[in-house]
Amino acid sequence: MNVRGSLSSEAIQQFLSAQTIPIRLGCQTPAGTPWMLSMWYRPRVLENDGSSEWVLECATGKEAKVVTYLTETPELSFEVSTNHPPYRGVRGWGTATVEPDPEKNVLRSLVERYLGGTDSKLAQDLLDEDRDEVTISIEPATVYGWDFSDRMRDVANGSETRG
Repeated sequence: MNVRGSLSSEAIQQFLSAQTIPIRLGCQTPAGTPWMLSMWYRPRVLENDGSSEWVLECATGKEAKVVTYLTETPELSFEVSTNHPPYRGVRGWGTATVEPDPEKNVLRSLVERYLGGTDSKLAQDLLDEDRDEVTISIEPATVYGWDFSDRMRDVANGSETRG
């Protein structure tokens, strides 16, 4: 993985682990047009031969359009970034794989990460046993991390009072 920008690989992993901001994915439809969507994600570290690589995992219904799009053209772009100053984030591009998740392990993890548990109606609807779920694993090829905290210090202090 090629790491660029002002953040180290470790700082990028820490940022992605700490945030519960949806990931924005950019991919291509079978007609060749661009498609963008937001999804819940989780970073997962892969231990291979002593090197620490990582992937980003998302979950969605088996019949979702993005599953068709990524199956046909697995290259995609992604971004996870804050919406209020000081702006910080990670963007990049890579390759997606789509695999069945019959036990909904990734989805359950995402529900707990984003909703704080599985007791809500939304969580129960998502985890319904009749839903066929898949996992989208994103293997980054290039990631670019940034943190504008220093140069936005005066703007960031005023933004804390905004809603």
